[in-house]
Amino acid sequence: MTRLLNVNTYHYRRGGSDVVYLEHGAMMQAQGFDCGWFAMQHPKNEPTPWSEHFIDEIEFGHDYGLAKKLVMAAKVVWSWEARDKLARLLDRFPADIAHLHCIYHHHSPAILPLLAERGVPVVMTAHDLKIACPNYKMRNADGPCERCKQGSVLNVVRHRCVQDSLAASAVVAVESGLHRALGTWQRHLAAVVCPSRFFVEKFVEWGWPRERFVHVPNWVDADRFEHGFEPGGYALYFGRLVLDKGLETMVRAAHAAKLTLKLAGTGPDEATLRSLVAELGAEVEFLGYRSGSALHDVVRGARCVVLASELFENAPMMLLEAMALGKPVVGARIGGIPEVVIEGDTGWLFSSGSVPELAERLAAVKALPDAHLAGMGRAARRHVEQTFSRQRYLDAMLALYARLGVALPEPVGAA
Repeated sequence: MTRLLNVNTYHYRRGGSDVVYLEHGAMMQAQGFDCGWFAMQHPKNEPTPWSEHFIDEIEFGHDYGLAKKLVMAAKVVWSWEARDKLARLLDRFPADIAHLHCIYHHHSPAILPLLAERGVPVVMTAHDLKIACPNYKMRNADGPCERCKQGSVLNVVRHRCVQDSLAASAVVAVESGLHRALGTWQRHLAAVVCPSRFFVEKFVEWGWPRERFVHVPNWVDADRFEHGFEPGGYALYFGRLVLDKGLETMVRAAHAAKLTLKLAGTGPDEATLRSLVAELGAEVEFLGYRSGSALHDVVRGARCVVLASELFENAPMMLLEAMALGKPVVGARIGGIPEVVIEGDTGWLFSSGSVPELAERLAAVKALPDAHLAGMGRAARRHVEQTFSRQRYLDAMLALYARLGVALPEPVGAA
């Protein structure tokens, strides 16, 4: 039986990349692969017999003492623990291929040379820009930043690109500088999967060979989403409450458009947003964390779903899920968002960071007849079913694995 090792920091549905990691493994298991898992210990993890090999929990937002912080900093650069635990896992589970998702800062790139030593081809899904940009998003407190493309990674320290912190930025600069010098990523990744074409082009701009990349759009199993095409009376954002997502722009624009805005989620910038809402007297409702049917009910009740990002988005699952639920979307014209939205058909685009342009669009959405919005919701649902389908994703991934010399198993239940 062909063995697939799935690697990610978290083994629970914390964010979009974690969902892709778990769903990808489940999909391949249904195809007949024998799946192993390598992640980090965490109380919210889904149960798996492989957890005895998981690395120790590290949460960088916690208030650790100095000694613990020094240990964590060393692991960011090169985690001997991750390498040792993976070696023991591979002794028990000699993988035919490894598929990595988000591993940096926890597993660290130290696991890549070990996989090469064991003859395991490595595929990585680029959920962010880390294999090019040291702080993974090409943005810092001053705005968009690509100084390291041609310059030194010491720019990370100079401009405090990581959490606006000198210490955190210094650790990441050391980590990035070391692995640039060793060529860790470029030497050991057989292929990099990019959910957006934008990411492919950005990596090529930063010096990666184009032939290393495969564009495979994210997928949504639309059959698992009960649609609701009739529009409600509010705009909705769901996800982490961080200013990078353009939430300040969104609050100001919704206030100017006199359209109620609901925010479903929690995050480090919630207090800042609440202060802004109070200052403006804006009609904004903070719903807190929502998931599953409780979240889907809120989405189905919306007039539109908004993602006003001010960073280079990849292929946001938020928009795909909103469209699967039958909602038109309003997205910033940045990163991979324009690849998801068909202007005037499944939603609309606006210039990232522009309060007047977003306010104008939200006012137009507020004024549109309900029947028109319902029709756009139907178009959005069809777009997801046709372009972002499970089968399209599966076919592309199996083709990639086969190209790397992996023997494809017979699907479970096949005659």
